[in-house]
Amino acid sequence: MQRIIPMMTLIFLVFVQLPAVKADELSDLKQQVENQNRALLQLQRRITGLETEEKEGTGLPDSIKWIENVKISGDFRYRHEHLDEQQSNGRWDDGVDRDRIRARLILEAIINDEWDVVFRIASGSDKSPISTNQDLEDAFSKKDLWLDLAYFTWHPEAHEGLNVFGGKMKNVFYRAGKNELVFDSDLNPEGIAAQHVTSLSKIDQLFLNGGGFWVDENGSGVDTSLWGAQAYWKHTIGNPEYLLAGASYYDYGNLQGRSNLAGTWGPSTSFFGNTNSGGVYSSDYDIFETFGEYGFECAGLPLAVFGSWVQNIAASSSQDTGWLVGGKLNKAKAPGSWELSYDYRDLEADAVVGGFTESDFLGSRTDSKGHKFGFKYQLAKNVQAGLIYYHLEDISNSSLERDYRRLQTDLIFKF
Repeated sequence: MQRIIPMMTLIFLVFVQLPAVKADELSDLKQQVENQNRALLQLQRRITGLETEEKEGTGLPDSIKWIENVKISGDFRYRHEHLDEQQSNGRWDDGVDRDRIRARLILEAIINDEWDVVFRIASGSDKSPISTNQDLEDAFSKKDLWLDLAYFTWHPEAHEGLNVFGGKMKNVFYRAGKNELVFDSDLNPEGIAAQHVTSLSKIDQLFLNGGGFWVDENGSGVDTSLWGAQAYWKHTIGNPEYLLAGASYYDYGNLQGRSNLAGTWGPSTSFFGNTNSGGVYSSDYDIFETFGEYGFECAGLPLAVFGSWVQNIAASSSQDTGWLVGGKLNKAKAPGSWELSYDYRDLEADAVVGGFTESDFLGSRTDSKGHKFGFKYQLAKNVQAGLIYYHLEDISNSSLERDYRRLQTDLIFKF
């Protein structure tokens, strides 16, 4: 009995003290949890702030935030070229070899959700509207840069599919297979234009393009202008199969009876094959064009065939028609990929305006016909090699159709 009493006393004392001990420990633990919660809350606020800065661009000073809405890109091309031309006596000359460069830098700025502006500067040996090639010549002299593009675009949110352009712009008219029968790929017209695309169904689209352009201003008389309209339909059959067909109309105002256009960009008297008399154009130029393109798969590779036919319905001569057919196999895009292309064209003297058609095809002259072969190989990302060969005929003299050959080797860098 005496042993039981001390034992009971000990148990009683333990149970009396235990709640006090646990209460102190719980209080300390509660304080630690509250401190950790405060630290986590501060960390969460910091993370949220950093994410907001990243989205809103608040990491840049206000004075240079505009950089986020500007994109700069460009390309550089080095070209070696060999030309052979048959002389009037039927003999061939020794040929011409030359090296040329092309450098272009473009700046695209987003003004807001509906407006953009674009500028591009480019190299060029002269003011020609169809070439940005610069010959390597003249004893290491400095080379010129030209304003090649300067235009705005308006794409209203309320009218999806509509784009309006104003200034010196890229050509808004579609060229089947990117052919250059009517316009050289470097030609950038000046004026106001619009493009509109409408989805007729999940696989059909209707494209409408049009514009008015100032070809030349005449301070003492009427200006020379170009008005164009185009419509084409694209039917997507599968990937990469599609069918495209359309028509264009180009109306040159006040071209007949005026001096040559080449004289506006240099000391030239050339009419580039167009008929002329007394130093002025003999014909007006109202050009109707039809074109088509069919893309499909051939031996596991994408293949597109295309064609274009033009007629100057205002020509004063019977030399008023031109046509082109061609094709492209594969696409040089990923490193190690390649592309083949070919076209044949026949262009009568007054079918189109000489000096605006392809610059490398007999120097942009009409009254010509012949073959164009192309090959591209993607050496690496943004680096491409190319080879182009022209085998042409100058048919301006019916008694002697002189041959003309041109070989170009290119190395192209894009950024």
